[in-house]
Amino acid sequence: MNVSNILSAIGNNNSVYPLIVRDCGIEVPVKIAMTYEQNKKESKKVAYLAARERFLDEYATSAVWLGGIPLIGKLCNFFIKKKGLNPDVNLKLFQNDKYQGIDINIQKFKNIAPEAVKDLQKVKTNKKLFEKLLAGKFLLSTSIPILFMGFILPKLVFKSSAKKIAELKENKTQNPSFTGNWISKAANFSAQDKMAVTDGGYAVGRVTTARNKNESLDLAFKMTGMMFLNFVMPKQIEKFLNKMTGVTLDPVMLADKEFLKEVKNNTLKLPKTSAPEDLFKFIDNPANKDTFFIKYANKFGKIKTLQNGIRDPREFVDVQALGNFRNNIDNFIKNSKNSADFEKFVKKSKISKTANILTNVVLSSFLLAYALPKAQFAFRKVVTGSDIEPGLVQAKM
Repeated sequence: MNVSNILSAIGNNNSVYPLIVRDCGIEVPVKIAMTYEQNKKESKKVAYLAARERFLDEYATSAVWLGGIPLIGKLCNFFIKKKGLNPDVNLKLFQNDKYQGIDINIQKFKNIAPEAVKDLQKVKTNKKLFEKLLAGKFLLSTSIPILFMGFILPKLVFKSSAKKIAELKENKTQNPSFTGNWISKAANFSAQDKMAVTDGGYAVGRVTTARNKNESLDLAFKMTGMMFLNFVMPKQIEKFLNKMTGVTLDPVMLADKEFLKEVKNNTLKLPKTSAPEDLFKFIDNPANKDTFFIKYANKFGKIKTLQNGIRDPREFVDVQALGNFRNNIDNFIKNSKNSADFEKFVKKSKISKTANILTNVVLSSFLLAYALPKAQFAFRKVVTGSDIEPGLVQAKM
């Protein structure tokens, strides 16, 4: 994977990659170290226990969070396919608006994408069963991780800590010097959307399974901050930085020489406007299937195409997102024409976009890994009057 692809992955705040970088690579290690230092003020023994709890809790949660949800989703998809239905069909198509819908797509694509149309027809015939299967998929892929992370895991960690506390107390006498329309929406949630839902359930579980009232308050403060900083703040930072620099295109596009060549030569084909009529007229024209607009709209999830380049009629198109994508490219073309030197403009755009992505990762990671724990510790001090983890007060001797 080249540098542009790496930047593209970690800069896409609608995917899981920035979460992986922030969560596993930066946030968790820093939080473990900060948890130890915070609790060490009153007791090194409690600091060890608190850091141990944080390590077990955070990395076990990350494993389920980042791996469990996709795995359960794939197993559910396998079951749905066994029932003769394709889980790729988007239930929003039953809305049948002016430009897309189950009936419209069946008629429009019956000759150019017959296999996909068969999937649409099967779902149309078995709509109620399909809705139940997708609802079950959503519930399983979120409720199982919530049950484990919110209720089972904390109990296991608490039990492990209780056993460790007992061992430490015993060792103290022996060795004093110890150190150390919901179905339609939910069925089409992205992996990140499901993570957000799971995080909410996980937060409720953690708060309700806390060992005492102070720990419940402490966890509620932490989990609320984590959800905001993981799922809301990075997108707001991205919007702000993009507006400041005027660069919105992905690094992969800015590194594509053929794409840039068409921009420079004014030969890049785009929908006439961002109006739905113009967008669908363009993306459903077979003559446009090899254009850069279709290529990158597909790559970045604005549309989905079949192997032959035809738009997948089973997928619902977010017209606003596709229109914004079209406008971003159009603005880049206009700005390039207004520049005195095209190559310098492109180079400056690459630098700005790279700086935007890295600034976002660093800033959001700082807020998650340092600012939030510091705020949590201050909140804990006010509420409990102590620096020690509220759930481990019984370990202080």
